[in-house]
Amino acid sequence: MVTVFVLLKTTVSWLRLSRDDRNAIADKALSSVLVNTDVTLRMFDAEAFTTRCTDVAMFQAKDIQSFYFAIERLRDSVLITEPYFEMIEIIPTIEDGFKLFEEQANS
Repeated sequence: MVTVFVLLKTTVSWLRLSRDDRNAIADKALSSVLVNTDVTLRMFDAEAFTTRCTDVAMFQAKDIQSFYFAIERLRDSVLITEPYFEMIEIIPTIEDGFKLFEEQANS
């Protein structure tokens, strides 16, 4: 399992839209990004706490290729091409990676 955090920043184009329009656009775009169950997405709001990013997307994927393909679809979507969002940073992680390392090192 791969977990990747993507820091996003909204653009003025996104903020000018009504909330109903935002939801419709996001739902349609994300349905084409998340086309199978190999990748899941959770969204977190950050704009009240930092100026670096407005949102944090947490992708969990069965493997790195599944994640990569989802990101390619995201980059092709209106969310990025309009642009409604800018991708600020991509942070790949391994949950409890130190535990896996210790298990391997002690075996």
